[in-house]
Amino acid sequence: MKKIWLAGGCFWGVEAYFQQLKGVVGTKVGYGQGRIENPTYQQVCSGTTGHTEVCEVTYHEEVLPLRKLLEHFFRIIDPVTLNRQGPDQGTQYRSGVYYSDEMEKECILEFIKEQQLSYSEPIVVEVEPVKNFCLAEAYHQDYLQKTPNGYCHVNLMLAKPEEKKR
Repeated sequence: MKKIWLAGGCFWGVEAYFQQLKGVVGTKVGYGQGRIENPTYQQVCSGTTGHTEVCEVTYHEEVLPLRKLLEHFFRIIDPVTLNRQGPDQGTQYRSGVYYSDEMEKECILEFIKEQQLSYSEPIVVEVEPVKNFCLAEAYHQDYLQKTPNGYCHVNLMLAKPEEKKR
């Protein structure tokens, strides 16, 4: 099993999208990349902690290689918009890919370099080692499963049927 941490705006939609994919065995939402440990949602939303909303994705690399996982991520984000995804604005909604080993870093940077050829504006997705990741409050976990008509800026239909769990 491998883990990667993805920030793409509100973590509810990012989590719901990745939960439906073959090869993903677990997700957790939380806060990462900030200056303090264990912030609350209110602290993160204040913009003073430096955290972003993050979805931890645990996956089978043989079923869903990192490159394919990144393709999915780029389907659901606007990689050239800074501190905003959909209607959500603020530093806590910036986009990023956070890794735990240097081999992943090289793959991520190469992927972004290739993606940049499709954009006239610079890609602003952060690429950093994961730091200060902590779980969000319980009501945020699996939010869209618990709240089927809840808010979601991610188009969950972007996953093709053959890519989804059965």
